[in-house]
Amino acid sequence: MSGCSQTYHSAIHSPNQVQTLEQPGIQTPYKISNGLTGFLQDEWTFSVSPTTVPKPAKKPVLKPKPSPAPRITQKKKKEPSIPAQQSQQKKLTLPQLRLKYPQFFRLNGSNHESKIALTFDDGPDNKYTPQILDVLQKYHVKATFFVLGIRAQANPSIIRRIVNEGHAIGNHSYDHANPAKMTEAQFEKQFTQTQLILDKLIGYEPKLIRTPYGAIQENQLKWAAKNGLIAVNWDIDSLDWKELSDSQVVANIMEHTHKGAIILQHSAGGDSQDLSGTLKALPIVIEQLKKQGFKLVTVPELLHLPVAK
Repeated sequence: MSGCSQTYHSAIHSPNQVQTLEQPGIQTPYKISNGLTGFLQDEWTFSVSPTTVPKPAKKPVLKPKPSPAPRITQKKKKEPSIPAQQSQQKKLTLPQLRLKYPQFFRLNGSNHESKIALTFDDGPDNKYTPQILDVLQKYHVKATFFVLGIRAQANPSIIRRIVNEGHAIGNHSYDHANPAKMTEAQFEKQFTQTQLILDKLIGYEPKLIRTPYGAIQENQLKWAAKNGLIAVNWDIDSLDWKELSDSQVVANIMEHTHKGAIILQHSAGGDSQDLSGTLKALPIVIEQLKKQGFKLVTVPELLHLPVAK
């Protein structure tokens, strides 16, 4: 998501910018006093020499008509094209977007409730996701899975298992393309395509989306909000995608826990990505969080939102 004077922008601009109109300078050829242009006037008079003849009637003083004031025209500033206007807009950072759109861009829940949400991205696969589900089932914990459309298509039975076991599903795009490199149309297709896939598999379109890398731009967030969606990031990152050991994953989570936290982990990765640290850390994390008095819930429960759009 500037100086004091900026060139004019059309009505399509970032809502948090203050625009001013810079007028071209106007110089007039005459001195201006009290806002009025003055005109020079000469007075012409006539007289006759003294004589004995009767004095002729006094002729009126003739005054020339003032010349018309010169026209002062202003050149209309050429407005930038729509693409140029868009390129000049200042992009908001994620924290700025969070402050500007708190209802549609969420990072955590209430700090007044002892609840925490475990979330898992990039699945489902047939290697790590089923094992993570096994651990969650063993500890009677509900979590939220932000899934990719392409992997949901490839693993429909696992998607159904996630829902049947009481977990929540979120939309993580179709194939994990970077939002910063997408056009608006491409961004919309990534999520609408996945919504249709999930609707066919589980009977509803998820309310929650999570963009790849947690990256989102203002126009993308506005589109999501307009379509009844809530963007959800996280405020605790396990960094498990770095193929960390279980002890490192546990430390990254437990050192930052707090009421209302949303924790990021992964239930799938690249073809050769090792997420064994995530799998081994999960039972430890669950046990320690429960010991500290936290209730582990889905993101919709944490944020008091419906699962479906």
